[in-house]
Amino acid sequence: MPDQTHLSEVRFDSFDLDPRILAGLTDASFTYCTPIQAQTLPLALAGQDVAGQAQTGTGKTAAFLVAAMQHLLTNPLEPPEGPVQPRVIVLAPTRELAVQIHKDAQTLGRHTGFKLGLVYGGTGYQEQRDQIAAGVDILIGTPGRFIDYYKQRVFDFKSVQVMVLDEADRMFDLGFIKDIRFVLRRLPSPAQRLGMLFSATLSYRVTELAYEHMNDPRMVEIAPDQVTAERVQQTCYMVGNDEKIPLLLGLVRSLEDGRIMVFINTKREGERVWGYLQGNGIETAMLSGDVPQKKRLKLLSQFTSGEISVMVATDVAARGLHIPGVSHVINYDLPDDAEDYVHRIGRTARAGEKGDAISFVCETYAFCLPDIEAYIGMKIPVGEIAADMLAEVDPKSRIHVPRRPRDDRRGGRGERRGDGRGPRRGRPSSRASNRGAGRGANSDPSPGAGSQTADDTLDRADASAQNRPRPDAEQTKGGPAGNQAAPADGQDKKPRRRRRRRKTATDPAPAS
Repeated sequence: MPDQTHLSEVRFDSFDLDPRILAGLTDASFTYCTPIQAQTLPLALAGQDVAGQAQTGTGKTAAFLVAAMQHLLTNPLEPPEGPVQPRVIVLAPTRELAVQIHKDAQTLGRHTGFKLGLVYGGTGYQEQRDQIAAGVDILIGTPGRFIDYYKQRVFDFKSVQVMVLDEADRMFDLGFIKDIRFVLRRLPSPAQRLGMLFSATLSYRVTELAYEHMNDPRMVEIAPDQVTAERVQQTCYMVGNDEKIPLLLGLVRSLEDGRIMVFINTKREGERVWGYLQGNGIETAMLSGDVPQKKRLKLLSQFTSGEISVMVATDVAARGLHIPGVSHVINYDLPDDAEDYVHRIGRTARAGEKGDAISFVCETYAFCLPDIEAYIGMKIPVGEIAADMLAEVDPKSRIHVPRRPRDDRRGGRGERRGDGRGPRRGRPSSRASNRGAGRGANSDPSPGAGSQTADDTLDRADASAQNRPRPDAEQTKGGPAGNQAAPADGQDKKPRRRRRRRKTATDPAPAS
């Protein structure tokens, strides 16, 4: 049973909420508020802009969705002549977070009749466009696709009554701040709309953004001195780089019923970790930034349902994803940014559950540990590695991720040149044939012409040094000096004979 100590004594039905919203809260099994909900809802329901900070997994999403829906129900607009324009916009930094918010909005707004829209990059461009063009009340998505459709005039911001910015600090980290400002400057003035900003951390630049584009927002901070969730048991192991895979396999095998997320810093290392886990009989999924969106959602669904027990992920999955029942988070690589450590381990111990966070302190990333401990304000206990914790690993057990051949990745540019580089696009494979064509000589761009190319280049350099002209393709591969190469076709015979007779009469070729 989840621990209920993370909840406050404030009930949702103690607020003056519309019965349709209360029905949605009942469907979601929400009775008592979390601290961030208990402190932000009274302000937002009264029309006060809010900037909230709380640990990940404490119910920020439900807080701004309930407040936004209640605002729409108590401040209706006259029916428009055309399609319904967005009345609430919710901006999220990642596709996964946008999908999660949309899923929560479907549950909480099931009885309200609001039309929901979801836009994000990577898939369904025309489908999303048609959905927005048909009219939506609440539009959720990532900044890039928002701006794309807005510039095409698929929708406008004239009817926006509520603006929500989720994971605002992540927007800065991912470089979306210019896009965010583009959207905020085109909304109705802050005095004419309700603004809500939520994040796990509120830096100075996020606070500046709030005061610039919101109407005197109230800052709500929940337990700012306690950075990590108290229900997470943290441990670290001092390991060598060559011990990380054996230790990981040993830990995963010992957690038979666990649902485990393994965080790595690079996609290449993630593929290596995935290969060893999958090759040793452990069903594993790999989640990184370049995984196609449909496949990404399928992998998340399989992991959530328990079909896959281990998820190897980069920091793309460290924020905003609510995956219930994650029992363990393993930092295979310590993150470079201490904030990312907090968000990673926040994938476990959510909604009153307990969880474990295990970190590998290896030779490569050991220097990150002091910064992490300083940021979270505590020393992470160091565990002892027993001999039976290190699994026997066969190097041949690793499954390699299939890769496209290099020639395919070059886009079909043709043969590779003898110098190790592929031929230039739109040109024959022989560089000499191109030069010869410029002088009226046609050469055969076959693979065998590559040897003539090298000899011709040397001959031209030698002829230039002697300050006398010399025709292209004058020597064959490996032939003695003075032997003439066979012409590529009959058109070259006449010019070559005339040049050869003139040179014979004036300047015979020197003996080699």
